Amino acid sequence: MTEEILREGERLDDLQRNHYRIIQNPSKFCFGMDAVLLSGFVTVKPGESALDLGTGNGIIPILLTAKTEGSHFTGLEIQEEMAEMAGRSVRLNGLSEKVEIVTGDLKEASRRFGGASFDVVTCNPPYMNQNHGLKNPSEPKAIARHEILCTLEDVIREASKCVRPGGRFAMVHRPHRLGEIFDLLREYHMEPKRMKLVHPDRESDANMVLLEAARGGNPWLKVEKPLIVYKEPGVYCDEIYEIYGY
Repeated sequence: MTEEILREGERLDDLQRNHYRIIQNPSKFCFGMDAVLLSGFVTVKPGESALDLGTGNGIIPILLTAKTEGSHFTGLEIQEEMAEMAGRSVRLNGLSEKVEIVTGDLKEASRRFGGASFDVVTCNPPYMNQNHGLKNPSEPKAIARHEILCTLEDVIREASKCVRPGGRFAMVHRPHRLGEIFDLLREYHMEPKRMKLVHPDRESDANMVLLEAARGGNPWLKVEKPLIVYKEPGVYCDEIYEIYGY
């Protein structure tokens, strides 16, 4: 089975959840801790449906099937090769009835799926805008890290259109862009409701932020206890082990 489903340069990684595995190609792109942390942060209630914008290799929809009681998960990915790889991971794990991978542009998500079609929308978007150095705009790694094929505004606009009134949008990003994120969320009628800062260790500034907003929600933001990744060099804090399922 493994030999049949893998292509040249690909590997199979254990997700430590429900015996799930995921196909990755290190020369193109592998998921990082940010995607795993987002899957542990977002709320998907029993029976709800969720859309992951820019799903890459499908890591977030696959993890959410293990961590939540949501009824159905859709991953939207513009890069055909990545979407095809994600689809193979879905089939490998026997999740075809619960997870659908769609090839398409997230800038057209609301036209593709229809407005107010999901209870929850998630996204682990590119963090760097065009002001950051860019080596090769055609490489999958560059597309995942830089705002080449979509901007932060594209992500938030489409999330606001795709999520139902009262539904939730969750994302992971960099703290230095929080001002821009808050402005855009409110421009598109989504209110920040929960926020958690992620610090590499107790002495370092936060380098990630997890944020959940509600469409049409009232102003009220809960800032949760920060997440510390390492309690000492090379040793994760207990919360990290819990999120990863170790």
